Amino acid sequence: MSFDTILRAILEESGGIGVALMGTDGVPVAQLQSQSQNQNPTGGAGAGPLSEDVGIAGAEFVRILEEIRKVADALGGGEVTETVISLSHFSLIFRAIDEDLFVVLAMPVDGNLGKARYLIRRHQLAIRQEL
Repeated sequence: MSFDTILRAILEESGGIGVALMGTDGVPVAQLQSQSQNQNPTGGAGAGPLSEDVGIAGAEFVRILEEIRKVADALGGGEVTETVISLSHFSLIFRAIDEDLFVVLAMPVDGNLGKARYLIRRHQLAIRQEL
């Protein structure tokens, strides 16, 4: 199974806007966008949130995730395994795959975050096996 196949399963089953497998350096390894989430009411593409690239969101939030890791370490809380950032137009779920890779899934405001989080965890082993 390829990264694209795994990410497509996560994206389609969750109803997400986009998903990316990213390195902690902010470089996407693989990424996919949902075609249905990027449609505007008049049928044109590119009007939705993150319509261009979910990897951009992941790259922009890498610095914040690194700061969260530092704080967790300072507090003795252990590894940061998951972070959810809820914004007014969409939510982002960041899930660590290993110390160098994470998945970022963008969800619509009315999306089921619990289901999305479960799907990422369910496919986490398959992603690790592809490494």
